Amino acid sequence: MAGPDSPTGPSRHSPESPAPGTRLRQWLVAVLGAAVCLTMLVLGLWQMRVFEGKENENAALRAQQAAVPLLENVAADGTVGDVYGRTVTVTGTYLPAEQVLVLDADGAVRVLSALQVEDGRVLAVVRGTVPAVSLTIPPPPAGTVAVAGVFLPSDAADQRAVPAGTLASVRLGALAQVWPQQLLPGYVTLSAADSRAQGLAPATVALPTGEGSLQNIGYALQWWVFAAFGAFMTVRFVRALGRRGSLGTLAEEEDE
Repeated sequence: MAGPDSPTGPSRHSPESPAPGTRLRQWLVAVLGAAVCLTMLVLGLWQMRVFEGKENENAALRAQQAAVPLLENVAADGTVGDVYGRTVTVTGTYLPAEQVLVLDADGAVRVLSALQVEDGRVLAVVRGTVPAVSLTIPPPPAGTVAVAGVFLPSDAADQRAVPAGTLASVRLGALAQVWPQQLLPGYVTLSAADSRAQGLAPATVALPTGEGSLQNIGYALQWWVFAAFGAFMTVRFVRALGRRGSLGTLAEEEDE
């Protein structure tokens, strides 16, 4: 009959099977680590929302600043000063024959008219929107007019198929193929009051962002790095507990 020290004697645990107490500690460490990592992920998402909120707030405040003369901030060679996203003023004459509809992805139809300014260049002006392409579009005001609105850079390219003679976005490169004059490097969207005065509905202005607090996005990335490190350390601790439990069980069996 094999004795307790015999290699063929009974064994309560295999060297790779930790004791029940070890498994409980592993579960506790795993649950605690997962909770901490999840908390840090949520904090990172919250910090990103703060960053986006600051960007939108800064863009709105920028658009509400006092209007500046456009031609004083756009050089003859096309160099643009710090005016994108700001309200600008300019004087010029609308060219009634040069008008195009912009069919936005959300269904809005923007009316884009050419305003020839005093130096001969043309400024694209979103005068407002109409509910459908088939409706009659009010003509732009005649004579010399003063225009005020938010100055924006060219829209991103939109590959949607639109009817001939219309555009999918206010992309100045495409507009330059329709209007022969030299274009200013941006376009203006009129205020709600000015649009209604011309018999059009106001157009939504997508304000440019990019001035949010970099500190906030840094905090968000920091929380996510902490979460990744926490997950890594949790896995290491769980494995270490398992190895320690296996070695302790093996030692007990050898003592027996």
